Amino acid sequence: MTRGAPVPDTVTLHVPFRILKRGGRKEMQLPDGAKPSRRADSALVKALARAFRWKRMLESGEFATIGELAEREGIAYTYMARVLRLTLLAPDIVEAILEGEQGPQVTLAMMLEPFSLVWSDHRAYLL
Repeated sequence: MTRGAPVPDTVTLHVPFRILKRGGRKEMQLPDGAKPSRRADSALVKALARAFRWKRMLESGEFATIGELAEREGIAYTYMARVLRLTLLAPDIVEAILEGEQGPQVTLAMMLEPFSLVWSDHRAYLL
């Protein structure tokens, strides 16, 4: 603008994005090349924390079986077994999830599905 040009009353800004459903909530997906600031997925972080806590309780001998621990926690044995699998993820994948740097396709529902135990396979579809 030059010194004598009038200042417009309104400015219109067009930002291309898509709305995606992710883990039960809506999230904006920016166009390719745009780097959004990522936040850790709180549901996924909570599940990781629970998984490692439960693993520690089982390894310490506080509980003899997953079934016993599940009964004490008041949750289904099958759910606990699926969440406990998260402790088998590669350490760098766990760190990426805690820092919110996992791929946009990574949700708690996806992580509770069976996955490969080979760490290099995790990196291929999680980061």
